[in-house]
Amino acid sequence: MVKEESLLMDKTNLRLLTQINYPEDLRKLSVEELPEVCRELREDIIQEVSVNPGHFASSLGAIEITVALHYVFDTPSDKLVWDVGHQAYGHKILTGRRELFSTNRKLHGLRPFPTPLESQYDTFTCGHASNSISAALGMAVAAKKSGENDKKIVAIIGDGAMSGGLAFEGLNNVSSTPNDLLIILNDNDMSIDHAVGGMEKYLLTLDTNATYNKLRFKASQWLHQRGYLSENRKKGILRLNNAIKSAISRQQNIFEGMNIRYFGPFDGHDVTEIVRILQQLKDMKGPKLLHLHTTKGKGYKPAEQSQTEWHAPGRFNAETGERIVKDCSEEPPRYQDVFGDTLVELALQNPKIVGVTPAMPTGCSMNKLMKAMPDRAFDVGIAEGHAVTFSGGMAKEGLQPFCNIYSSFAQRAYDNIIHDLAILNLPVVLCLDRAGLVGEDGPTHHGVFDLAALRPIPNLTIAAPMDEKELRRLMYTAQLPDKGMFVIRYPRGRGVNKDWKCPLEEIKVGTGRKLKDGDQVAILTVGPIGNDAQKVIQALPQRDDVAHYDMRFIKPLDGDLLDEIGKKFKKVITIEDGVRNGGFGSAVLEWFNDHGYAPSVQRMGLPDEFVTHGSVDELRRIVGLDAPHIKQNIEAMLASDQV
Repeated sequence: MVKEESLLMDKTNLRLLTQINYPEDLRKLSVEELPEVCRELREDIIQEVSVNPGHFASSLGAIEITVALHYVFDTPSDKLVWDVGHQAYGHKILTGRRELFSTNRKLHGLRPFPTPLESQYDTFTCGHASNSISAALGMAVAAKKSGENDKKIVAIIGDGAMSGGLAFEGLNNVSSTPNDLLIILNDNDMSIDHAVGGMEKYLLTLDTNATYNKLRFKASQWLHQRGYLSENRKKGILRLNNAIKSAISRQQNIFEGMNIRYFGPFDGHDVTEIVRILQQLKDMKGPKLLHLHTTKGKGYKPAEQSQTEWHAPGRFNAETGERIVKDCSEEPPRYQDVFGDTLVELALQNPKIVGVTPAMPTGCSMNKLMKAMPDRAFDVGIAEGHAVTFSGGMAKEGLQPFCNIYSSFAQRAYDNIIHDLAILNLPVVLCLDRAGLVGEDGPTHHGVFDLAALRPIPNLTIAAPMDEKELRRLMYTAQLPDKGMFVIRYPRGRGVNKDWKCPLEEIKVGTGRKLKDGDQVAILTVGPIGNDAQKVIQALPQRDDVAHYDMRFIKPLDGDLLDEIGKKFKKVITIEDGVRNGGFGSAVLEWFNDHGYAPSVQRMGLPDEFVTHGSVDELRRIVGLDAPHIKQNIEAMLASDQV
């Protein structure tokens, strides 16, 4: 830990990189110069991210792959489809954004992940894992249908993302659809935390001889040139070849078992060798996969030694590797830590409790239960749908799962929530971390759709604690008998109570709290944004005119409180950190309509648009959910009441 300080960047040693504005400039260099380009690119990323934080280690690990791809392929005509996007900083710098890279993830600056909305070199939406193969296959088929037979399509996917179900759906279709897709498997044995599961173990042990591949190339090319290798003959030879190889290696190659030519594994940090291999693969017909071993954080020793911590390290001293960490010892804890500590506490009391997370044990603090009770916590890898259904299976047989998924990632398990949990009303506690605006990760990561998406589903209880104490009480309530499917959403970041460890007490489902009485306007809030509203109300000169209710439950709503509000108030403001359409405010409006009340209701929430990236404070100001806007709306409502 070091004190925050100004770290000046010296870019005088970036001799080659400063000559590269676009990939066409890169291609003017000799192959022998590419290792130097990689060194300079790595140095540039280290310097930039040290002062402007972002996803760090993944990009360092993919430098050689990035340089080789842009050197061999004619981008942007040829398409590179990145998965997740954590590894794409080098790609951004090489594709016309080097001078703007200092604005990465900042408000109005470069977007956090590749997107066609920013650059023609970015080919598809990035942010959530495992979509690259499916998207790239679609592009490859479209190229064939359009007669663009020379257009090359490349998907770049990590070993962590390869565990996602969508990746396997894509692979299955690749094997049965005519295409010339090239898949680059960037295998660093990591997602954010270490990769887990059978695929990870398979990739670690998979081995193919490079000399064998070279001979196979030449034989295939020779047969093609002489017209001996028709499509049917090729498939037959491939099946025979796979059988022989499996017998020799005593293992089945899963990719070639799907009729996808497999090459590797090779060193993912030997840029000249990668270029050579890509040049051989570039014009090869049919689907193929190149397996490259890389090291997350490559070239920066602190990141290599602590890869999880350096996935997104925040600011750091580039020279020493010391992270610039703010002293938070006197601040309230993070919600995720309250979750992790409370889960361990509950698990000690309730032997049925188990924890489940899809590849985010550190990020959601499930690692606390893993450390305390390793046999009762499960990291299932990047597989949100599986995490939910897996939890459902355990719940069906008598266990009490706490399944923790980031809100935006839980979108991928929507069907599983309905089909595998809600229909049977299984006792799974779905904890949605990172709910609401998350800041610099932008529109792919804002957890703002959960309330609107989940509210129509029968059998669900949906709650949002206003603070850490309420989170503890809701977690305790959710694991009590006969509570069924229970959803608890809470934000990224810190709470409001330094003294947060309150007694574990039941909260009656569907009950809110009247925090303050008033005469003119009723403020209804859910979740931590209620703390902002509370501060605004306390500072108002007309505070006696304003009542404040923490509704706590979005489903079921507190009918008694709403009945009280409907009878007493003509003016109501609802406030939520989620989309306005279909969210908490909509639920309140529906309740009033169904019960014969007609107050004037103003709903404060996120607009019907994807919110950009920036700090949470900046974004709340933009969407009108910060303290000044709350104050402005309350005062306007009071004024209209007096007319």
